Amino acid sequence: MGLIEDIVARAKANRQRIVLPEGTEERTLKAADCLVADGVADIILLGNVDEINSLAESFGLGNIAGATIIDPKDHEKKQTYADLLFRLRQSKGMTPEKALQLVEDPLYLACLMIKSGDADGEIAGARNTTGNVLRPALQIIKTVPGVTNVSGAFLMILKDKTYGENGILVFADCAVLPNPTASELAQVAVSTAQTARALVGVEPRVAMLSFSTKGSASHEMVDKVIEATRLVREMAPDLQIDGELQADAAIVEKVAIQKAPGSPVAGKANVLVFPTLEVGNISYKLVQRLAGAEAVGPILQGMAAPVNDLSRGCSVDDIYKMVAIASNQAIALKNAK
Repeated sequence: MGLIEDIVARAKANRQRIVLPEGTEERTLKAADCLVADGVADIILLGNVDEINSLAESFGLGNIAGATIIDPKDHEKKQTYADLLFRLRQSKGMTPEKALQLVEDPLYLACLMIKSGDADGEIAGARNTTGNVLRPALQIIKTVPGVTNVSGAFLMILKDKTYGENGILVFADCAVLPNPTASELAQVAVSTAQTARALVGVEPRVAMLSFSTKGSASHEMVDKVIEATRLVREMAPDLQIDGELQADAAIVEKVAIQKAPGSPVAGKANVLVFPTLEVGNISYKLVQRLAGAEAVGPILQGMAAPVNDLSRGCSVDDIYKMVAIASNQAIALKNAK
């Protein structure tokens, strides 16, 4: 069984309530139909009930009746959610009237459902921009205690099984923070280690990457990685981590023996943390294209509940996978409490 199959199986075994705010979007509906049929999650669709049912019929989707459909403009908890939004955002200028208007926005409603305990995670972005998806999530759900920034990880599933964890590596940050500070980079490392545990089911071995290995070069960019590594050791003293490491020293044992002898991580890292977004983004795309790796993500991490942002060019299969991933994230967060 492959990694994605494992993730789906774990989701089926402990079904979570995943809300899809873009309930009238074609790919979302088709993914929801498959997810309901396969029993991957308890699906909540947001949108006009008649429109969703009509679209489902026109697409030949016979399982949508198994999903919960909520009309953001007309449901029994509308005022309750509006009151919650007002309380949460009153200090930021929120008024009761504005709150009642915003709860009709499916992206706000989804986050309020999660905050209220009526849903466990959210997948959106097939129709909305990243900014629109993240804005209400950061305002309402917020980040986990001790984490101030959200980051984006990719599961890289390689054909060559000699690297990482049987060919699986977790890359971050590849999606959110352009030039993280040492403190932010440390948070990315800790969050990505948690992602590796939750989704890959392995004990993370984290390499903090740089163009230097153990002092082979001097530069402020290297200093940032060294400081971030020190901070991670304070934040998570039991975590296997080392840095600064060049990429080859991190994943190739023969190189590690020469460049970082005695390192608990070098040569066998399964989590790679990049110093900047441009490095991470370029790296995952190169590995995807040149090595023929499957890149699954971005998986947003650091949120107090799973909120994952899709590409607007996503496929039905992408949505299906991200619902299973969000379910695993929700399970891990619950187990950690």
